[in-house]
Amino acid sequence: MVFLYLIILNIIGLFVMYLDKYKAKHRQYRISESKLWLVAFFGGALGSTLGMHLFRHKTKHINFKLGFPILAILHIAIVFFLFLG
Repeated sequence: MVFLYLIILNIIGLFVMYLDKYKAKHRQYRISESKLWLVAFFGGALGSTLGMHLFRHKTKHINFKLGFPILAILHIAIVFFLFLG
């Protein structure tokens, strides 16, 4: 059940990065940075990191460029130690 949750959150993380990039290109109302961080914090950091690089979005923001990957590594470590360690 936990793995399903993480898969869904990472898909959402990937999607919100795409959606925010799309909205930025089309000068529409954007997704707030705090909402991007919430998705990443609650389990979608790996998908958000992947989306950041795939869509070249938020890559100039140092807090995203470093924060999302660090958070993704932390999530992977937690899952590893809880379920495999």
